Amino acid sequence: MNYFFALLAGLGFGLGLTISGMVDPLIVLAFLDVAGKWDPSLLFVMGGALVVFTPAYQLVKTKMSQPLFAEKFYVPSSSAIDKPLIIGAIIFGLGWGISGICPGPAVANITGFEEKIFGFILAMIVGMITARRIKARRIKAIKG
Repeated sequence: MNYFFALLAGLGFGLGLTISGMVDPLIVLAFLDVAGKWDPSLLFVMGGALVVFTPAYQLVKTKMSQPLFAEKFYVPSSSAIDKPLIIGAIIFGLGWGISGICPGPAVANITGFEEKIFGFILAMIVGMITARRIKARRIKAIKG
């Protein structure tokens, strides 16, 4: 049942990205082009998401002891800004800036059957596998 609700949430997210036009890499690149033809539409999409998310998160934090469709909340426990986080953010930002594609819109764009999207998703999967292996090695080295 959890997978069903995860699927619904993902479909809703993808639909929202599609309706807002955020699956178009050119719109994202235009947002990042602050010195050229800057397009602020992505800013409005992010602002709209915050308008929905902020009160919902406060409700979850203060009023709910358990999610409706899961056993517990999965909220990040670490607030540390460490080297892996900074390196990951830099790699993510470079990939987004170079390609104009973010992972969420990339997955939503699968239905367009564009080579660029499949290439991006393949690179994303390779990156995720590589990151998982590096993390496992680091944990193994720490434990000795």
